[in-house]
Amino acid sequence: MKDTNIFKVLSEKQRRDILVMLKNGRMNAGEIAEQLGITPAALSYHLKLLKGADLIMEYKQKNFIYYEINTSVFDELILWIGQFGGGK
Repeated sequence: MKDTNIFKVLSEKQRRDILVMLKNGRMNAGEIAEQLGITPAALSYHLKLLKGADLIMEYKQKNFIYYEINTSVFDELILWIGQFGGGK
């Protein structure tokens, strides 16, 4: 994980909403902004923080940039949280 605090990034609802949308597959910024009903500038800020925490990856395809979830970071997070589970 990068130096960005993953928990701080996940504390904002719109960023969590972006991740939920991306769990169904990659999307471009225009699609994400339209579904969230936010400006491209606001979305750019959220995407920057999500990328900084390694929660999403971006791919360039022709004139578009697509975003998708970085599942390896979520796998690490789940393992880390799992150590605090209620097992005996």
